[in-house]
Amino acid sequence: MDFIKQPMEIENRSMEIIAPHLEGLNLSSEQVKVYSRLIHAAGDVDYAPIIKMSADAIAQAMTALKGGCDIYTDVEMVRTGINKRKLASFGGQVHCLIADEEVARTAKEQGITRSMAAMRKFGAQMNGAIIAIGNAPTALFEVLRQVEEENLRPACIVGIPVGFVGAADSKAELAKQTTVPYITVEGTKGGSPIAAAAVNAMMYLINNDRG
Repeated sequence: MDFIKQPMEIENRSMEIIAPHLEGLNLSSEQVKVYSRLIHAAGDVDYAPIIKMSADAIAQAMTALKGGCDIYTDVEMVRTGINKRKLASFGGQVHCLIADEEVARTAKEQGITRSMAAMRKFGAQMNGAIIAIGNAPTALFEVLRQVEEENLRPACIVGIPVGFVGAADSKAELAKQTTVPYITVEGTKGGSPIAAAAVNAMMYLINNDRG
């Protein structure tokens, strides 16, 4: 059986296949690279028209990354998928509190999800940071509440929770607000690999060394 074996050749061929699906979307060169990474991570070219981001999202995120910002995630799968060596080269770290005992107690006492309780515990630490949500709509709703009610100002929200309950609504709310730069995917699609891919794509834009 004849098939492509070299990793870079596989990746380059993947990007060639994706490219025609981005034509006509009026994207910048940076946006093309981020869109391509999301589509590649999903293995689904139907993502092309439903990826949405504010005009300044990539620039603001890259500035924050170069300044050594941290990244706050809703679940371990997002944290695991982020290139931590690359992030550390800028001076940043990635955080997740989903398994934290205090967060578990708070969630149980307040009748909320752990991811929601985790975002509440992070609180003001997320100012100037990147927030990457790939699983829990409740986490995204909580972050948006903090933006509106507590003046939280992250550098960028990568909000791509997946699922049939709350995911589409939370992402619609994210796209509707104009306070914080964002990257999202409309509807029920998304997930931890997609959120991690968006963050990694922006780190790789800073230079071509994957780290």
